Amino acid sequence: MKKQTIWILTVLMAVTFVGLLLLQIMYMRNMITMRYDQFNEGVRHSLNAVAVHLDQDETRYYLEQDVNSLETSAILAQYRGNPVPQHAGIKYTFTTSTGLNAALTIQGNASEINKLQMQPPTSLGFGRRNNTAFDNNYLQRKSMIDEIILNIITSAGERPIIERATPELVQKYLRTELDTLGIKVPFEYAVVNSAGRPIYKSAAFNAEDIPADDIFHQTLFAHDPDNHYSLQVYFPTKSDYIFSSVSFMVPSLAFTLILLIVFVFTIITAFRQKKLTEMKNDFINNMTHEFKTPISSISLAAQMLSDQSVRKSPAMLQQISTVINDETKRLRFQVEKVLQMSMFERQKATLRIQEVDANVVIYNIVNTFKLKVESYGGKINALLDAENAIVKVDEMHFTNVIFNLLDNAVKYRREDVPLELTVTSKDISGDRLCITVSDNGIGIKKEDLKKIFEKFFRVSTGNVHNVKGFGLGLAYVKKMVTELGGDISVESVYGDGTTFTITLPLMQD
Repeated sequence: MKKQTIWILTVLMAVTFVGLLLLQIMYMRNMITMRYDQFNEGVRHSLNAVAVHLDQDETRYYLEQDVNSLETSAILAQYRGNPVPQHAGIKYTFTTSTGLNAALTIQGNASEINKLQMQPPTSLGFGRRNNTAFDNNYLQRKSMIDEIILNIITSAGERPIIERATPELVQKYLRTELDTLGIKVPFEYAVVNSAGRPIYKSAAFNAEDIPADDIFHQTLFAHDPDNHYSLQVYFPTKSDYIFSSVSFMVPSLAFTLILLIVFVFTIITAFRQKKLTEMKNDFINNMTHEFKTPISSISLAAQMLSDQSVRKSPAMLQQISTVINDETKRLRFQVEKVLQMSMFERQKATLRIQEVDANVVIYNIVNTFKLKVESYGGKINALLDAENAIVKVDEMHFTNVIFNLLDNAVKYRREDVPLELTVTSKDISGDRLCITVSDNGIGIKKEDLKKIFEKFFRVSTGNVHNVKGFGLGLAYVKKMVTELGGDISVESVYGDGTTFTITLPLMQD
């Protein structure tokens, strides 16, 4: 799949996922806002109903007081020997001119009822005298109701609020009204005066610690002329109640996020695999080129050996033999490089650990490599200052590590200055050996430093014929140093040179 196609799919999927996530977030936010509005409206309705209940209780209280007063007057009249008024009123029965039987009950002031009761009732022709008594009784009844209303208006404010709205009654009304609307959440409340001071409150109600926006207010006995009281209610678990009502959206958001994470991981993996594929293709191309050159040289030398004139010349035979030997070594070296790649597919490389003197091994490598460096007009120095250089390593792989670093220094040398290579060893911290390989080559760009130990990675400046390779050298070096229990780091200044530093644990006496 082309890189451009992957990018197009990535953008489309990203826009789709982000749009879906935003829609879910907006829907959830709107639902939460709607739930808050419903909750607030329900609470306000409940508080208003509580205030109405308390007003009704107030009216009922004064009506009961007047009824009690009426009953007291009747009892007093009986005590004095007067006729007992009928509390149900005076009942008149009559028949209309059309023959319809009817009944009329007159209720009112006890004394007036008593007077009417002394008059003889009639069952025929409810005349003018009876109509006059009924009108008088109606006026008395209206006067009594007016007195009750006036009494409520003028005297209600004189009663203590604790009697007019007891804590038990307020809590009962609140709980009943909230439960009716399905708001079954705990609450704290307080009744405060016009100055905001609490008359009484529930145990956990503390206005100073509660945000002002979270307190609901309802005026009590709003028609009182002087004293104004307010009911304040707070719901500690309001947010939990709101969010629990939309909790079914949380799994949907979670699944969308998981899909988004999986999508991102898949895209990253796809790009890595594509990059790895490109590196492997470059590796195959480089390997083909590297194998083709020595094979062509060996084939040409074999053809020359079939020539009779060449076989008669010892000098030519020597030259052809040298070419075949050199190209065979080169081919074997390249094959060895390819075989190193198999180590990266294993969990752990097979090593033959033994005690070796790192100074001796490095010295032999430097002497072997000196001819190659000098052939390019350069020089190599070995500063082996480590007093204790005994390490437990696989000697073959340790040799390959140092050789790879030196070979890279020769490949990436600068043409304008003579090559200078320096290999050092020294003790650090008493239990580790430090080995450095420095050169004055072309250096490595800063953005490439983090990638040079990756498989198949090759810096772009090295993409010329004389430094063709497989991109396995430094990856092999990194793996081997790690397997041997050491660390490797690199410092480089582009255009000025590179230094590789290897630290290995020392053998303790």
